[in-house]
Amino acid sequence: MRAPFGARLAAAVAERGPLCAGIDPHPSLLEQWGLPCDAIGLERFAMTCVEAFAGEVAIVKPQSAFFEAHGSAGVAVLEKLIAAFRGSGTLVLADVKRGDIGSTMAAYAQAYLGEGSPLAADAVTVSPYLGFGSLEPALDLAERTGRGLFVLALTSNKEGPQVQRARSADGVPVAQTMVDEAAARNEGTDPLGSVGLVIGATVGRTELDLSRLNGPILAPGFGAQGAGAADLAKVFGDHRRHVLPASSRDILRHGPGATALRDAALRVRDALAVHAR
Repeated sequence: MRAPFGARLAAAVAERGPLCAGIDPHPSLLEQWGLPCDAIGLERFAMTCVEAFAGEVAIVKPQSAFFEAHGSAGVAVLEKLIAAFRGSGTLVLADVKRGDIGSTMAAYAQAYLGEGSPLAADAVTVSPYLGFGSLEPALDLAERTGRGLFVLALTSNKEGPQVQRARSADGVPVAQTMVDEAAARNEGTDPLGSVGLVIGATVGRTELDLSRLNGPILAPGFGAQGAGAADLAKVFGDHRRHVLPASSRDILRHGPGATALRDAALRVRDALAVHAR
């Protein structure tokens, strides 16, 4: 049995800092790296990222859509990427944003959280907007296998507020309900719960009460999308010690050399460490 994801993440961040390095093989990046936009180019991109990031950052976040776009050959590359990071000390958060009900959600959970699945990562992103309770199959399986979930709460896309900032009949924002549900799952867990949230680094002041969360927060939007280290204090306040700022393009644009990628990631990592002190 592996240790719970929250404990493994806390140890990784203590050793390597909070940076979450995105692995987003967008067609424009493949072209920029001089790679063909096919499964061969995808694999070269992915394995260069493994060489650059394994053992250097706490966690990486491959965006599954860019692999799935290449069909079964692309999914095979994602499987190879996940396997390559195992044992490196760098955790893998598969950005899949799955969310469904009943047996379908259970099947998604088995694919990305189940023992023996070639796609099983250390954690995945999930969408609770069919109701937080719809995530129960993934929550239960993650708990049994020592893996984690990052639940979409308050995202930075312009369409998000229509749902996420809406208020219930008793005046509670929908996003706060997601925070409270995650907090209930993490209650009493030490040093950190395994149910995290996704809150965009560019959303500004959230008015969310994060005091009971006791879990990690993934903060996309750091770097090329406009958020800097100062924004982390504005958005997350005292809770930024549990925040994983996610940076993709700001690092990946330094490819195709693995050394240049590693150096770029370490610069971001070290800058975050300085700001946190």
